[in-house]
Amino acid sequence: MPDDTWDGLAPDELLALLQRMIEIRLFEDEVMKLFTRNMVRASTHLCQGQEAVSVGACSALDEGDTMTCTYRGHGHVLAMGAPLDGSLAEILGKEHGICAGRGGSMHLTDISVGALGSFAVVGAHLPFACGTGFAAQVLGTGSVSLCFFGDGTTNIGAFHEALNLASIWKLPIVFVCENNLYGEYSPIASTTPVTELAQRAASYAIPGVRIDGNDVMGVRQAVRSARERAAAGDGPTMIEAMTYRHMGHSRSDPATYRPEGELEEWKQRDPITTFIARLREQDLLNDADLTSIETDVAAQVTNAVAFAEAAAPEPVENLLRDVYTQVP
Repeated sequence: MPDDTWDGLAPDELLALLQRMIEIRLFEDEVMKLFTRNMVRASTHLCQGQEAVSVGACSALDEGDTMTCTYRGHGHVLAMGAPLDGSLAEILGKEHGICAGRGGSMHLTDISVGALGSFAVVGAHLPFACGTGFAAQVLGTGSVSLCFFGDGTTNIGAFHEALNLASIWKLPIVFVCENNLYGEYSPIASTTPVTELAQRAASYAIPGVRIDGNDVMGVRQAVRSARERAAAGDGPTMIEAMTYRHMGHSRSDPATYRPEGELEEWKQRDPITTFIARLREQDLLNDADLTSIETDVAAQVTNAVAFAEAAAPEPVENLLRDVYTQVP
């Protein structure tokens, strides 16, 4: 059985975390292939390399909690439990997508699992998270709002307004900054004088902590602690999770601005391979287990691709559906 460093999770629960990270990695690989075939009608922003942040954080939530994220949100929505097939169909703009094809890659949303939206405008969802946190506070639901954002967001006015409001009202929110070192194409140090971004939380009397974002269990434990604090009425926490995206900012970005060797160095700390190694060291994973997980996930992703490709786009006659409403 796992010891205390495993956050009380049973072996099958730990393997489920691994399976989810592998699922997101393969899903994103397939999105990349579909994009190169011109199947994705808009831009797409992939999260290979950052899976430990979304999986670790979302696994720390309780039923009824909600999550908002950025346009690099495929993994976060999947980590909340959204279906593979419906999510991929959504990215391809198909009628059977989880938003009937109307959200696409940058607005992936599944309210049924608490994934309240991927937001294309940088920082736009932080005030939204304040709204969901305020609703939970007023209604007394005990639920907590988890809010992901990138390092560049900390230079946006909405970031400062949201943290200020969340602190004043002691809103039940966990703010998670995914610091992948680049705000789009710019190294964070070239745009931000305070590069340890968790320090910015102190301006609003909010606890701020920097963690290893490639350690899925470390992320889970940090978010779980922050969640308990928020649910107890003690207000928000900001967590800065240090991680790295393997791909460019978007699929049109070759990422030539990165220093030579940086990507290779970070791949040595790949969150999936390091978690596999850790599980093996504790005799919680063997070759048969890993093969079974990889085979199962590959089959599920393949089926999701087939479903999404075969699905029909929404009929043209439905173009104005959900756009206007008739007032009696």
